[in-house]
Amino acid sequence: MHRDNLGLDAVDSRFLQTCDLPQDDSYKKPFVLVIFGGTGDLSKRKLLPMLYHLEQEERLSHHSKIVGLGRGDITDKQYRSFVLDALKTFAIESFDQDRAKTFCTRIGYLAADARSDAGYQKLCRRIRDLTAGDAADSLVYYLAVPPDLIRPTIEGLFKYNLCGGRLTPKIVIEKPFGRDKKTAANLNHFILEHFNEQQVYRIDHYLGKETVQNILFFRFANSILEPLWNRRYIDHIQITVAEDIGVEGRAAFYEQAGVVRDIVQNHMMQLLALVTMEPPVGFAPDLVRDEKVKVFRALRPVGDEHITTFMVRGQYAPAGSVPGYRSEEQVPPDSNTPTFFAGKFFIDNWRWAGVPFYLRTGKRLAARATQIIVQFKQPPLRLLGRTCDIIEPNLLVLGIQPKEQISLRLNVKHPGPGNRPHAINLDFDYSRNFGLKKHSAYERLLLDCLRGDLTLFARADEVEAMWEIVDPIIAQWDSIPPDDFPNYPAGTWGPNDAHSLLAHDGRAWIEPEH
Repeated sequence: MHRDNLGLDAVDSRFLQTCDLPQDDSYKKPFVLVIFGGTGDLSKRKLLPMLYHLEQEERLSHHSKIVGLGRGDITDKQYRSFVLDALKTFAIESFDQDRAKTFCTRIGYLAADARSDAGYQKLCRRIRDLTAGDAADSLVYYLAVPPDLIRPTIEGLFKYNLCGGRLTPKIVIEKPFGRDKKTAANLNHFILEHFNEQQVYRIDHYLGKETVQNILFFRFANSILEPLWNRRYIDHIQITVAEDIGVEGRAAFYEQAGVVRDIVQNHMMQLLALVTMEPPVGFAPDLVRDEKVKVFRALRPVGDEHITTFMVRGQYAPAGSVPGYRSEEQVPPDSNTPTFFAGKFFIDNWRWAGVPFYLRTGKRLAARATQIIVQFKQPPLRLLGRTCDIIEPNLLVLGIQPKEQISLRLNVKHPGPGNRPHAINLDFDYSRNFGLKKHSAYERLLLDCLRGDLTLFARADEVEAMWEIVDPIIAQWDSIPPDDFPNYPAGTWGPNDAHSLLAHDGRAWIEPEH
């Protein structure tokens, strides 16, 4: 226990770090990163530029090695040329020819088929050479591969004794993690037969965003908020994850996934958990993840009637020169795949009983924006203003992207005679106040993986609990085709039914600024 500057007693958590030097935002120990799918779209657009940025900012050891695996029969030199082209295209703001060439000297290539023994035999030899003696402190396998290649890849690693050893390898697995609870549970069981849970990093890049991580800090580091963070003072909460783009060449995947599997089951459930979870007793990975799982288990199950009444699906139609979803390449002309979701949820626990949570996400909406709106209840008695005056409710806006902000809307007296209310915003802009360079979410998550910090990665039971929430929605929508698709023009905020969902409750969506 210690006494703070106000003379108040504060109890130190036994999970607090000692008061030594701040943690360096880098990983300076040598590592080996093996990227399965090293020539794929994710590697080209995200992983290789992310590694280059970390290298450019001196946040990685110069003795580290990166090995890209792919089916193409190309040489190391040809792969490095591929990497350079990727950096010129997708790391254009920070691209430097000399630094990029230096970065590429630490990159190699291995032609390997995930279903072929020969590839794993070559990988064994490469890893043995790269990790001999003290040449590496950490070994990471990044599975940037389609879902159907996860099992054969892990089987190959296990068959050739690449799942254990001195470095205790870590394995990073991208979403989608299964197609429903059953397939996710089967996949978890399979993975944990070959790796232990502490080696498995189920990645959701949203959790690497600085503003998402700031949700917990904002909540639990400010005592002015916590007494109000409950059903007594909060009217409702809105979460919007809006994209202004279409499927962008991912139509084959999107036809199999749809908006619920692609966004709701993972990104939106994670944001909901961070906003509503109880304070953990510490910030050790499992202590945080325990509290998130409690939220998922407390979410009220959605039956057929609830889905019909309180869930809205949509598909975008053409608008001007923008094609509709059914006109996208590789999309059937009669596709019923939803590109929009809006729904009303309840969390049946002591803190949140009766508070509605409105979730909304979609493609080809009016703006690209992710935000969380906390609307507080109005005072019980109207004392100020005139009967014709509108007294705006207090709002807390947590902007995730592209505008990274925290904004609190309050009411003050307008200057002049009378009691005219006027709404004002108290704004905090993340980049303006800190003046920091923006780092990709993948950068933070890779560094956490190298350090062995699982806090921002989903646990097996967490993934299965999220699927359990959305499975009934997917099942009903698959069994009952929509009769109004497409039902919203590209560039709008979705179907009219999504607005009616809140209007029926006397509420309205708070649209992001753009």
